[in-house]
Amino acid sequence: MITSTQNPRVKDLVRLRERRHRDRSRLFAIEGYRELGRALQAGIDIRQLYACPSLYLGSNEPALVEAIAGSGAEVVELSEAPFRKVSYRDRPEGLLAVAGQFDTGIARLDLSGEPLVLVVESIEKPGNLGTMLRTADAAGCRAVIVCEPTTDPFNPNVVRASLGTLFTVPLAVAGTRQTIDVLSAAGMATVATTPDAPRAIYDVDLTASTALVVGSEQYGLSDAWLQQASTTARIPMAGSADSLNAAMAAGVVLFEAVRQRQATGNRQQATGRNVDRRPS
Repeated sequence: MITSTQNPRVKDLVRLRERRHRDRSRLFAIEGYRELGRALQAGIDIRQLYACPSLYLGSNEPALVEAIAGSGAEVVELSEAPFRKVSYRDRPEGLLAVAGQFDTGIARLDLSGEPLVLVVESIEKPGNLGTMLRTADAAGCRAVIVCEPTTDPFNPNVVRASLGTLFTVPLAVAGTRQTIDVLSAAGMATVATTPDAPRAIYDVDLTASTALVVGSEQYGLSDAWLQQASTTARIPMAGSADSLNAAMAAGVVLFEAVRQRQATGNRQQATGRNVDRRPS
């Protein structure tokens, strides 16, 4: 058991909060029972699991620890003081793992059939990106594509806000130009969301192969998307506000697509989501 907050392993875990260290090590942290369960099920390369049994919230944690150990991960026990130091939660659950970053190349996505895809550009807040992943999972999206990333998808707050759906929805990180080219080659219609669009999202057909594109919290979408998208659409605003939070906007347009697809019997949106997250 590690009991010192000055232990080198504890210091390394704290450093994973820094993007520079994550990029250099190609590692990231996963904290929480649900998040780790989804990571294990998705085949994420979990290297070490740090456990603090006195902080467990229920009785199911030992079985998960055993399953993660069975996958080949090293299990290390921490006392409360060092665990609270490495945790990024106000109420830690006693489980935190270090995992290898998985491939986020756009070429790995399956865009065949009539998928529903969420594209987000230059999202700044980790909580928003995590919420978008969670919403995309709930909407049955085939994939989420992060363009010109300002926020690192492996930020621990993205993992937390996504509730582990970072591991269940195929994720790609790419430039805007590359993304436009890939979606065009796949024959997908691109719907760019902007408050200035002449058409409301409810008047746009979202039942075919569709990529819904949402821009950053502060600046919206770039000119590249606004000029080259198949169409633009807005969310009608009845009050004094002229826009929604980016994650909220993504939820509105995604579930309008879900509503339309259910109405027409198009249920292909949830197919083709099995992407192997194991290291190549």
